[in-house]
Amino acid sequence: METKNNTILRNEMEITFDAISVNEAFARVAVAAFVTPLNPTMEEVSDIKTAVSEAVTNAIIHGYDSEFDRENHREEKNQVYLHCIIEDDVLEVEVRDKGKGIENIEQAMEPLFTTKPELDRSGMGFAFMEAFMDDLEVNSGPGYGTSVVMKKKLGTTSWILQEE
Repeated sequence: METKNNTILRNEMEITFDAISVNEAFARVAVAAFVTPLNPTMEEVSDIKTAVSEAVTNAIIHGYDSEFDRENHREEKNQVYLHCIIEDDVLEVEVRDKGKGIENIEQAMEPLFTTKPELDRSGMGFAFMEAFMDDLEVNSGPGYGTSVVMKKKLGTTSWILQEE
């Protein structure tokens, strides 16, 4: 991590892993470890881990399924892409898949909405991401996969930069 006068400038990492459930815990721990140089509080770490968990789980459960793979004759491995950037005291996390995408993002982001009720999904993933992070952006389209970008301001300084 580059520093200048004890101010963190920028650090970046990217991890690609198989879209299987056991890797959700790996993603949570990887992001938590990545953010440790900022000396986050336990609450901040917990918030980040929860949001990452929800985004990765969505990519695995909703992004890929065997029906989509058969329809599109996919032979490549289903992957989840995790990209993190720390800039000063703001963490940006992007979780991306190349799966089937979301037809109606607004509907998908409604609390309690799920396309997989048979799997006992609560439909609270996006609501948790919004609650635990400071900013959430979802980009998706049918057949193009989904990108979830979340930001979290760490520490005690204001999220909005104030003019001096």
